[in-house]
Amino acid sequence: MDYILNIETATKNCSVALAKEGKTILCKEIAEEGYSHAERLHVFIEEIIQEAGITFNDLVAVAVSQGPGSYTGLRIGVSAAKGLCFALNIPLIAIDTLKTLASQVIVSSGLIIPMIDARRMEVYSAIFTPDFENKRGTLAEIITENSFEDFQETLYFVGDCAEKCKAVLIKDNFVFLEAIKYPSAKEMSLLSFEKFKTNDTVDVAYFEPFYLKDFMITTSKK
Repeated sequence: MDYILNIETATKNCSVALAKEGKTILCKEIAEEGYSHAERLHVFIEEIIQEAGITFNDLVAVAVSQGPGSYTGLRIGVSAAKGLCFALNIPLIAIDTLKTLASQVIVSSGLIIPMIDARRMEVYSAIFTPDFENKRGTLAEIITENSFEDFQETLYFVGDCAEKCKAVLIKDNFVFLEAIKYPSAKEMSLLSFEKFKTNDTVDVAYFEPFYLKDFMITTSKK
């Protein structure tokens, strides 16, 4: 059996899922105001392996959310995934975080716009078709009342930005699906299996998360 462990830590949701041939069989996740990834991630991984009745040696690959998203969250997830891949000598698969988020939406027409909060009125966003084909690449953009004004079809917005964005994105064709807030590892299962079948993997030694923006460290004025 092709067991793949999926790890999603790009947002406040610390999420781990075990998939068998592209189908999620177990998922553990928690979204908290304060990031708990460092404390929860390895516990979730151990618990899922035990509850599934398998061993780490049964894994054929590990998939990890590649970003964009939280710098610290991404580093924690990628470090854990790399450690497992090195120890087990199995491939590492990188999954687009925004595609994982978009994959929770089921619509027959229009466009899906997953957004991850990047502070103030800035977001990380992309645009997908209902079949999850990428129509516009990932951007870090400032949301204004003119954002997405050229689109006439229905736009479905998902992510943790609804509260701040719906006040300015008020066109009739804009729909906020507020129940879909964070990407989840369970939506990675099919995506990672499809990549595994085509040997679409990344170099374990050199892979780095897709931060999109440089990580800024401020220094004291003293």
